[in-house]
Amino acid sequence: MSTAEKTQWRVSGQEIGSCNCDWGCPCQFNAPPTTGNCEAFIGYEITEGHYGGTALDGARWAAIYHWPGRIDEGNGTRQIIIDERVGADQRAALEELVSGTQGGAYFEIFASVAPNQRPTATARIEMQSDRERRVASLTVSGFGESRVEPIKNPATGEEHRVRIDLPNGFEYKLAEIGNTVECKTSAQEPLALTLSNSYAQLNEFDWSSS
Repeated sequence: MSTAEKTQWRVSGQEIGSCNCDWGCPCQFNAPPTTGNCEAFIGYEITEGHYGGTALDGARWAAIYHWPGRIDEGNGTRQIIIDERVGADQRAALEELVSGTQGGAYFEIFASVAPNQRPTATARIEMQSDRERRVASLTVSGFGESRVEPIKNPATGEEHRVRIDLPNGFEYKLAEIGNTVECKTSAQEPLALTLSNSYAQLNEFDWSSS
């Protein structure tokens, strides 16, 4: 599909992400993942957005990911879940976006490295996120839930604040880093995740077709 034929779109909002890496996630620095493979549970909420003439304000979706090695080595598996409260036009728009066929580095890259796509599902998605406090929760009915809290200093118990600043990042520019206290997903292998005291990121996103 040529650029001229692609739908013009833009979405901005917030993201809650948990993965199986240690705090800091080496993948953010182009290093191998902590345990050799990558697993993630991510929730997205669009604060303001559109896909052509379809408004996407308030739309949510989530994803469960598994890669057998580094993300860039590909062969990943993913399950996309769209909030059951979005309308038919919004769902169709979100499916087009996550397919990667309508441009946008984030969508294109993740579609290409996770070619094993499960059929898109719908479920109720609840998200709560306070980036300043590094506190968040993500619940996808029937698929999974995660809870994020601040990283604690193991010696003093005090909260430890860390940010990752990626001026040229295609996913985010600045992320608050937290601790995934617990994360569990209910899906067929390899998407049945159980994470505890692992990496979490809370960030804003701003992606577009241009």
